[in-house]
Amino acid sequence: MRTDIYGQIILSENDLCELYLRDPNRVIKTAYTETKIKLNEDITIDLVEYIDPKISVEEFDDLCQNIWYMPKEYLEMDIAKWVLDQCQNEGELQRAGEELILFQERNMFILLQYLKYLVDTMRKNNIVWGVGRGSSVASFILFLIGIHRINSLYYDLSIDEFLK
Repeated sequence: MRTDIYGQIILSENDLCELYLRDPNRVIKTAYTETKIKLNEDITIDLVEYIDPKISVEEFDDLCQNIWYMPKEYLEMDIAKWVLDQCQNEGELQRAGEELILFQERNMFILLQYLKYLVDTMRKNNIVWGVGRGSSVASFILFLIGIHRINSLYYDLSIDEFLK
């Protein structure tokens, strides 16, 4: 396997064969490859022919940062309304509103939508995650979503500690 300057893994025919031999039941949904490969009639693999994007690494990073793999319901979710609906008093509404403005200024609503999807998926599948650590616990919105269990309002933590 080799990696291009963008960090994308490109598989050769030998790489694909080795993957198959190690685990014939492995499902390869997509793979970048420099050669067109047909393994046999029983194996269906959607191979994506590698095409060099011919853009700068910075442009590539910007492009990738706008691709989020999550269900349509989360992509279309009004995350601001959902957050505000979770608030139980005026103080919570005030803090959530302040944080929403900061997230919006940084074009991070899509991240909040993804985190909501991630937490819902972990809960649905009984996956345990941490109680919270570091500067993330300063975000009341992340507390409401369920990323951590530290109520930043209760501990009077400033959002400035999170979004520096």
